[in-house]
Amino acid sequence: MLTYNKFIPTRILLVFSILAISLPTCKNLLVEDPKDQVFIENFFKTENDAIAAVNSIYAVLNSTSFAPTFGGAFHSSYWVMSGLASDEMENRLAGSIELDELDQFRHKPVNGTVRDFWINGYKGISNANFAIAGIQDMKIDEKLKSRLIGEARFLRGLLYFDLVRLFGDIPLMLSITDPVYPKKALTAAIYDQVIADLSFAEKNLPVSYPANNGKGRATSGAAKGLLAKVFLTQKNYAKAITYCKDIIASGQYSLWADFKDAFKIPNTNGKEALFTVGFGTGNNSISFWEVGQFNVRLLPRELTESVANINAQGWQVATKALLNAYDPLDRRREVTLITEVSSKNGGKITIEPHIQKYWDKITEPQGGNTENDFPYLRYADILLMYAEALNEQNNGPTTEAYDAINAIRKRARFDGTKERPILPNLSGLNYTQFKERLLNERRLEFVGEGQRWFDLVRFNQLESAVKAAKSKAIPMAFHKLFPIPQEEVDLNNNLLPQNPGY
Repeated sequence: MLTYNKFIPTRILLVFSILAISLPTCKNLLVEDPKDQVFIENFFKTENDAIAAVNSIYAVLNSTSFAPTFGGAFHSSYWVMSGLASDEMENRLAGSIELDELDQFRHKPVNGTVRDFWINGYKGISNANFAIAGIQDMKIDEKLKSRLIGEARFLRGLLYFDLVRLFGDIPLMLSITDPVYPKKALTAAIYDQVIADLSFAEKNLPVSYPANNGKGRATSGAAKGLLAKVFLTQKNYAKAITYCKDIIASGQYSLWADFKDAFKIPNTNGKEALFTVGFGTGNNSISFWEVGQFNVRLLPRELTESVANINAQGWQVATKALLNAYDPLDRRREVTLITEVSSKNGGKITIEPHIQKYWDKITEPQGGNTENDFPYLRYADILLMYAEALNEQNNGPTTEAYDAINAIRKRARFDGTKERPILPNLSGLNYTQFKERLLNERRLEFVGEGQRWFDLVRFNQLESAVKAAKSKAIPMAFHKLFPIPQEEVDLNNNLLPQNPGY
């Protein structure tokens, strides 16, 4: 079996990434002196070289073809892990033992989906370290230099934030000269670095980019929004409130009137998007690779009878518990889930609930692989994080907390034409009641967006929620972290011990 160690020299990782996006200046890099510093000195010559180095980090996020893994960090591991290892999704890909294990909470340190995110996470971090080291000494426009380093540090902070939430204590690598086999850093040190990276990004990234250039690149708003989530996760509610409040007051972002509009391809990187991972070219999205795999994995096979040439596999489905959590008239239910398809004879076939929210039927009537981007951070999340932090800070909801959650509920009442008589504004709740409603609102809002496992862990509801939704699942307390890939432990067993329980 082919193995891959994330700690192979940074030079090789970056060469692989940049060669894959066909930069002509890199044709001879493989015959250069293998020392990282020599490689840096030979690579970073022009502004285009600096931009290419930063682009290689984005490419790790949205790749669909980085061998030997099955895709980039957000192609088919991040949201699949979060969905299956929660009460959100069940696996229907026959013969996939590792996905069944995630679904039933029997996953082990040898699990390809978990391994893919670990490898791609550190691959992106390695590319970020390379870009930062090379760009900082370049004699180029200072404003561009600060922006590019800000992008690299934003992406490094994002990846470390997800890795530390998924795995706990992990190696902290910030330099191309770090040891090949580093020891674990404590979670607190990882968070300190995440905050430092995102704070730098906040100060050095633009509010926006020109309409025809830069859509999908990190902005100061993206950095602020991710800082809000970091501080919320750390239970630093005062700082989470400050960042959410700043974003809300900026007027830079807002909700689409119709929930459905948030996932239309022409609206890619629109007013609700703080940061997306690009898979298509809609609205000048930053993308280097093929289209994403959301639809082919999620749309039901039964559609093949009613939609010509559609590529639909139905590998992951929504749980019935998720379907039943919606009010039948909730706009998010019909946009998010499909429970009925047409048959060849014109009748209707009832099916398990499948996730269809990424299927823009007008732009991509055949479905299959989609050019829709992955919504990593939406304005709806800012509003719900704001409500959560206010409730925690004040031991109960404030007027502003109600306003934030009710804005989400108000949109869910709108069917595209008028408001439906459902989901009345919340009021009169105590701390516990508001927290329960908030978690449920997040459940209905962010299906298939890689949020559910993180939310259940943060709310300390993982075991109870999963047991209520999946009869075969056996979640335990140690499942609040994922196992470190076994090959990494084997290669570095003195410095990288396995997480408890595995």
